[in-house]
Amino acid sequence: MNAKELSERGKWGSKIAFILAASGSAIGLGNIWRFPMVVGQNGGAVFVLVYVLAVALIGFTVMLAELAIGRHTQKNPVGAINRIKPRSPWKFIGYLGILTGICILSFYSVVAGWAAGYLIKTVSGAFRGAVSSQVTEKIFTDFSSNPFQVLLFLMVVIGITTYIISKGVKGGIERWTKVLMPILFILIIFLAIRALALPGSGKGISFYLKPDFSKLNGTVILFALGQAFFSLSLGMGTMITYGSYITKSDNLVSSAGWVCLSDTLIAILAGLIIFPTLFAIPGIAPTAGSGLIFKVFPLIFSRIPGGDIFGTLFFTLLLVAAITSTISLLEVPVAYFVDERNWSRKKAAFLIGAFSFLLGIPSALSSGGVKLLTKIDFMGKMNFFFGNVSLAFGALLICLFLGYVWGVKKALGEIASGNTRFRLRPLWTFSVKYLSPIAIIIILFFIRTIAG
Repeated sequence: MNAKELSERGKWGSKIAFILAASGSAIGLGNIWRFPMVVGQNGGAVFVLVYVLAVALIGFTVMLAELAIGRHTQKNPVGAINRIKPRSPWKFIGYLGILTGICILSFYSVVAGWAAGYLIKTVSGAFRGAVSSQVTEKIFTDFSSNPFQVLLFLMVVIGITTYIISKGVKGGIERWTKVLMPILFILIIFLAIRALALPGSGKGISFYLKPDFSKLNGTVILFALGQAFFSLSLGMGTMITYGSYITKSDNLVSSAGWVCLSDTLIAILAGLIIFPTLFAIPGIAPTAGSGLIFKVFPLIFSRIPGGDIFGTLFFTLLLVAAITSTISLLEVPVAYFVDERNWSRKKAAFLIGAFSFLLGIPSALSSGGVKLLTKIDFMGKMNFFFGNVSLAFGALLICLFLGYVWGVKKALGEIASGNTRFRLRPLWTFSVKYLSPIAIIIILFFIRTIAG
């Protein structure tokens, strides 16, 4: 790799820089918007317990596998697979990851745009005096069905993401995640403390942290496994790409562990904001679904002391979390075009960013903007296929590729660089070859159940 290529690709400046960036990728709307939604719909605390086990046993396995492939090859997902197994059909894994990342970015940025719009609405006092859920629901419907507004905020989110990625690994991703991630952690801890102090929050804490095992069933387990992949950004090549920027002296095991831990911690804290606050207002069900945040929470903020401040901080948190994830989603295809097509980073970032915006238009207009797109629930179908099916299938292929094509011994050799005492070696080997693939196959087999 010559000096120009190295400059375009970049390297993390430190281990903590990687952990912050990878955590930023994992921590996003999946934690703060999607996680509480599926917890509320799947039994509360018992789902949380299964989810934590899924992250520990399967999520960590796949993440370490992706990081090992990435650092070993110093390539994007397509280039990485092709370097290990040249000219083989296995490079389809990489192309699938790139496609998945771009498609998730397209609809994910729409929801991020909603967060930006709601931040402005909260600051301007649009929700003051809201007396019923019908009022806040109408505000959301009017906002999400306004083509000009949703497309404008989609463009803003894609534009910010493109700018950061165009600045490279150190000057863009690393620089901004060092700012955004501490802000995110501070905001979420503050909001969790504030939520726990609300009168009547005890019922929410009990629902969220006291398991009722009578609610444990196959659907809960399947949703928990699917959420683990979505939340950790696995199965789409993000961690292969981020792993390719890690130096050989860094400890991959502890890096993967810290990312999984921080992601899970943020998800748990998000629940400690959502459910105590939700139960503090009588008559609102925790099963409100995808409208939980945008339809219900403005009503809650209008009724509690300091609601304007609470709401402003909450939607700031949601937007910051979304941006840290859109950064990683755009980086995967950009890395491919830099590595394999010799594009400059700026050219790749701006062209793919523009394409992602165009691809996001149907999703942006599917919440009332265009009747046909609303009727077929275009964004919902994108979320289901690329946020569930494609991620799980990608994770399955990565496990099979590492376990049976590249080989566990070679992967362990890569992991040993920076960590000669990998005590979980037997458990990880068993998980990557048998446990994780079987669990993912079960998810794919029952994918209609996961879709609800």
